[in-house]
Amino acid sequence: MESLPARQWIARCSARLQQRWRTVNPDQLDDLANDLWGDEELRRLDPELAAVEWLSRGIPLAAQH
Repeated sequence: MESLPARQWIARCSARLQQRWRTVNPDQLDDLANDLWGDEELRRLDPELAAVEWLSRGIPLAAQH
């Protein structure tokens, strides 16, 4: 995809997350989308697809010692 400015990518990603989590504070979803922007692999995707990809990963398991 053509590179989007960070602010636009984060806003679109946050909007997609809001569709999934309607009860979560939008500011928290903006923070999450900002964190996802920091992931190079996700940043290369369309923001809506990045949100879906991240959601599909589920909750990571803690490292076992």
